[in-house]
Parts: sequence; structure tokens; C-alpha cells
Amino acid sequence: MATAQFPSMIGLRAGDVLQVTRVCSVQFIRPIFFRLIKVRTDLITYEGWVWLDGYQLDEKGDALARRELFVIREGIRRVNRPIGPTPAQPRRRPVDQRPG
Repeated sequence: MATAQFPSMIGLRAGDVLQVTRVCSVQFIRPIFFRLIKVRTDLITYEGWVWLDGYQLDEKGDALARRELFVIREGIRRVNRPIGPTPAQPRRRPVDQRPG
């Protein structure tokens, strides 16, 4: 029987970064990272499946393409840390070592 999946049921929020693998759907032979815009509650789906709207991310965390994914809810993994390198620290001026 087809049922709607509500965001509160799966605990996903806009801005979450997800790892989507073959566990979610056979189309993801290579895992992707995905920044969630919203869970599509307006679409009726099968029990355990969900439509997600968001952006596929590259290794730096930049958006490659906007996508809608139809995936198994249980296979979705939230990534706890930002994707990509951490921001560079500001450079400090060298200390003048000349005797005064």
C-alpha cells in the first residue's frame, strides 16, 4: 500500500548532508553526497521509500546538480561533519627577530 512519508517520521531537515549509497537504491553504485532541500511529502510512495529534493555535492561540498532522489529511507546516512577541506586559517605576519 502506498503511503506519504513525513519529515518528522525520518528525522531529516533542510541543510542536512546525506550519504546516499547502493543500500538506498541500486542506481547508486558509487556513493554520492547530497544536501537536502526538502522531503517531498506531496508525492505518494511505497512504505519505506521517500522522495528527496536537494543538491548532489562534490568532494569539496559544492553543488554539482539539483536532483530528486527516490530512495529507501533506512539506507540514508546523515554526515555529521561538513564535506571538504576546513577553511584556511588567516596567515600571521612573521615576528621581527632583529635585535632592537
